[in-house]
Order: sequence, then C-alpha cells, then structure tokens
Amino acid sequence: MSDLAASMAACAARVEAGDPDRFAAVMASPAELRARLWPLYAANLEIARAPWASAEPMVAEMRLQWWVDALEDLAATGRVPAHEIGPALADLRDQAGLLAAVAEARRWDCWREPFDDRAAFEAYLDQTAGNLYWAAARALGAAPGDERAVRDHGFAAGLAAWLSAVPALEAQGRKPLHDGRPEAVADLARAGLARMQATNLSGAAALALLPGWQARATLNRAARDPARVAQGALAGSEFGRRASLLWRALFLR
Repeated sequence: MSDLAASMAACAARVEAGDPDRFAAVMASPAELRARLWPLYAANLEIARAPWASAEPMVAEMRLQWWVDALEDLAATGRVPAHEIGPALADLRDQAGLLAAVAEARRWDCWREPFDDRAAFEAYLDQTAGNLYWAAARALGAAPGDERAVRDHGFAAGLAAWLSAVPALEAQGRKPLHDGRPEAVADLARAGLARMQATNLSGAAALALLPGWQARATLNRAARDPARVAQGALAGSEFGRRASLLWRALFLR
C-alpha cells in the first residue's frame, strides 16, 4: 500500500471511530467524492481532540499550536504535516487556511472560562463549524457565492451539536453556555433554525451540508423544550436518524 493510500485509510478509520455520524454522512455521499472528505474530517477530529490531550491548558494549547503551524505551512508551501494523516492532506492546500482558523478558535477549548457573551459564542461556532462546512463545500467544488448560506447551515449544525454536548462539557468542568436560562437556550435554538431556513442550496454545496442532517430536528427539540439540553435528551430515535440521512442522501443524488 502506498503512503497516500495508507494515509487515506487512516483518515477514514479515524472518522469512523471518532465521529460516527459524520462517517455515516460521508458513506452516504457518492463514492467518488469520499476521498475529498476523509482527510478534511480526520484533520478536524485531530484538531478537536488536541485541547483535550492534557489537563494542563498550556500543554493542550501547545498541541493545538502544532496543528495551527502545520496547516498554515500547508497553505503557504504545500508541505504536508508530519503526521499519519499528513499525506492525505496534500489536496487540501486550498482549504488548509480554513482548518487553521478552526484550530485557532479551538483555543477556547483549552481553558475553562465561559464565553464573554453571546457574540463570542456565535463567533466560536462560525469559526469552528462554519469554517469546516465551508471547507467541505469548497473541497467538493462549491461556488464562492454559496459561502454565506453554507456558513449559516454550518453554524446551525454546530449549534445543534454543541447543545447536545452540554451535559458532557459541564461534566468536564466547562461552561458551554454563556446564558443557560431556558428562555436563552430556546432563543439560541430558534436563531439556529432561522439560519437554516434561509439556506437554499444544491449540488456540491448541498452535499457538504449532509453531516448536519440531524440539526433541524435537534434545534426544534431544544426550542420547544430547552430543559432537554441539560437533560442530554435532544437525540431522536436511531431509526429516525438513519432514515432521515438516507432520505437526504437519495434526494441529493
């Protein structure tokens, strides 16, 4: 097996083990496009894990800085990171700057301070989920004019995932919500839904949104009953989740 093939296989294995919902979304995509997505999502997973690699914030931030430097170098020179998934990232040079911005935003994850305000929280979601969704759309060939709509959908999908993770984040001693009052949580969910409803995409841009297939249902639950956020009860049935993914994938094809 070549270095590139081994690296691509490592990317797919990482996504399967560490982000099963995104793995399912990629597998629901056309087979010829999956190689464009495995490296992107594997790199995102490594970035997301870096802040949690140590209980010492400074050590965690150093690990994150490694990815910032490696991705900025990839964007500037085309040199791939010295990492198992590095060879597979060669074709993502144009998206490496977006991934570096994701890593920069993840510095918040290294510490335990709350977000300063709602604007800071929304900026975090745009720089993490928004950048990731736009990077995926660009890797699939989306037009520049699709950026705002893709980012809005990415924000909403990121918000849905974040609300679902609130109990786990709180168990780790983090303060995931700048305002945890039920009415504030419900308002956040409605804001995410409003961004999703404004998106009307097709082709490559729409395909890049597939990993957020559960977002609308999750945000609807949070908007209707914000207490479900603290209870960790935002997930739907497994059958419903898989059926909705299949429907969306078939519709896009």
